[in-house]
Order: sequence, then C-alpha cells, then structure tokens
Amino acid sequence: MGQMIDLPGGAVSAYLCEPTGPARGGVVLIHEIWGLVDHITDVADRLAAEGYITIAPDLLGPVGIPAELGTELQSIMFNPDPAVRSAGQPLLRERMAPIHAPDFARFALDALHACVDHLAARPEVAERIAVTGFCFGGSYSFALAAADPRIVAAAPFYGSPPALDAVGDITASVYAFYGGTDERLMRSLPEVTAAMTDAGVDLTAQVYPGAGHAFFNDTNPQTYDPAAAADAWARLLAFLEWSLADA
Repeated sequence: MGQMIDLPGGAVSAYLCEPTGPARGGVVLIHEIWGLVDHITDVADRLAAEGYITIAPDLLGPVGIPAELGTELQSIMFNPDPAVRSAGQPLLRERMAPIHAPDFARFALDALHACVDHLAARPEVAERIAVTGFCFGGSYSFALAAADPRIVAAAPFYGSPPALDAVGDITASVYAFYGGTDERLMRSLPEVTAAMTDAGVDLTAQVYPGAGHAFFNDTNPQTYDPAAAADAWARLLAFLEWSLADA
C-alpha cells in the first residue's frame, strides 16, 4: 500500500508506492480519464511489488473530478442500459469540460514534470525513469516522453501520440499497447508508426486482435480482456526491466 503526497506547489497530490526491497527504477503512472480511481492505485501497488517506485498523480481532482466521481462517471459511460448512458451525457460533458480547457495540458504536464523531479531526486532511481498510463494517461505518457528527456522508457496503453511534428522530440524507447478493435487509434497507427520510424524513435506497437479500448481495466467488465491484459502486463514488466537496466 502506498500513501498520498503533495507535489510541490500543493495543487496536485499523488499516490506514491514504494517497493519493499531494492528499487529497480521509478515509474510515473498516469490514470485514465476517470481520475485516480482504485484501478490505478492497484496498478501502482503491482508495479511497486515488482520493484519500481511508482508515483501516480491525481490530475483531475483539482479540476473537480475526485476518484468517487470518476468511478461514477465510468459506470455511466459503460452502463449496458442505453437509457442510463443517454441520461448521463449532460453530467459527463459538464464534468469533463475542464480537461479541454486551453491551459489544462500545461497544468497536467507541469504536474508530470514534478513527478519526474520527485523520482529523479531519489538516489535509488537516478536516471531509471519510465512512464506508463492508460487512455487519457496513455496520451499524456506520449506527451511527457516528448517533453521531458529524463524519461527513458514510455509504455502508453491505448493513447493518442503527440502531434506528428513533435514525435521527434521523444528520446525514450516506446512500447505502445493497443486493442485491435479500437477503431480510432487503429486508423491512425500506421501514420504514427511511420512518423516515429522516420524520426528514429525506438517504437514497438503491440496490438491485441479482438481486444478493445481500455482492455487492461479489470474494474470495467464491459472492456476488460483478461488474456490481453495478462500478456500486456508481462510485456510491460519485461520492457521496464531491459529499458531501465541500461539507463
């Protein structure tokens, strides 16, 4: 189990989880669009159990989406009853509006840089810093890798990459995970892969046929794919092991 800490400035808190033995590196873990819900703190605990100091910032709490509300919004979005989903749309639009504000991306990246600062200041981490995240957090994993050269490994799950003209700023190795039925991301993947290859980015794209968006989220029965999630977890750990070992 980890603990909540305040990042410098006090505007953003983060869940920090420490391994019980020697640290193998540090990981910034970025939540889905639902915020710092139990699924994310559970993933942080799992990463710490594998030896990684893990810090998961709460990027949505400061804009009015605490974990309890995020859990409620997710249950509305994925409710099997179309009437419930339809009735919940006004609440979803209202609560999600702040993340589309022009200054939110800068706010989020500042908080993520502060997470990297925290890990980089730990002697047992040094330069062994990775980022991973899901959906919203997958997109910000790409963004942080492009914005902070201290990131040496990035493992975005079903995230959108930065603008194609910014992919050349990524110096980290990238291992990206996708569900094969996630149509929007599948449509853009060939162009993204080509842009990263042209820019010299070390990219591996792992696609799971039959799996969809949010296939890793075991708290969402509408999207969870146990086989894909188990394979992705094993690949994530192997990626972290080899990419951080050489940092």
